[in-house]
Amino acid sequence: MLEITDAELMTWLGAWLWPFIRISTFVVTAPVIGTQALPRRVRLIFALALTTIIAPLHAAAMPHVAIMSAAGLGLAVQQVLIGGMLGLVLRTIFLILEFAGQILAQQMGLGFAAMVDPVSGAQVPVVSQLYIILATLMFFAFNAHLKLIELISDSFTLMPPGGNMPSSAALSYIIDWTGQMLGAGMLMMMPAVASLLIVNLSFGVIARSAPQFNIFSIGFPVMILFGAVVMLLSIGILAGQMEQIFADGFAAAYETLRRQ
Repeated sequence: MLEITDAELMTWLGAWLWPFIRISTFVVTAPVIGTQALPRRVRLIFALALTTIIAPLHAAAMPHVAIMSAAGLGLAVQQVLIGGMLGLVLRTIFLILEFAGQILAQQMGLGFAAMVDPVSGAQVPVVSQLYIILATLMFFAFNAHLKLIELISDSFTLMPPGGNMPSSAALSYIIDWTGQMLGAGMLMMMPAVASLLIVNLSFGVIARSAPQFNIFSIGFPVMILFGAVVMLLSIGILAGQMEQIFADGFAAAYETLRRQ
């Protein structure tokens, strides 16, 4: 008769539980798959499916730690930190695009036109929403969803459970990289912002030279129309810029894992 001891049962359960904690935290915080547009049940099923596939690949690297112990609690906290860190690094990409869209919307006069963003659940300008939708479509077009799965699988090799916690060097690198991404978002919108600034200056000169001319009656429609034309003209180079930003995001996630 087959007998299973408590120690063997805890070992088998731990070999599945530790990957599930990291993967589920990653799924909740990662872009696209962790958005509020997806129901919680779908995200849970996705996390369970990923764990079922990934956990057997790294079963030998799982530590033998009692689940109901102080060491088990510390190990669970480690998995939450690693999964959340990787997901938030990649979600920063979409936050940068949202930030760039907000800058452009303010210049166009559409800063007051906002709608609910399904990614964050917050009110964002319609221009930011447009860029987020484009980024989501390009996310799948560039097979970034497959790279997400590869990243979380490789994390068990680069930063295995029971190893070191994410170090201060990794956190410092994430902060520096976020600043660089903010600069990239500004550079992405700079041509459009500069063009709209020239139009604003032109209206200022007209209003100054002809005060009786009601510049506000035509200023806002012209700014919105001109901004839409600039966005249409810049859409061709947007794909290449977003592909580079996605590549930089995954490179930053791998670099974070290496800085233990």
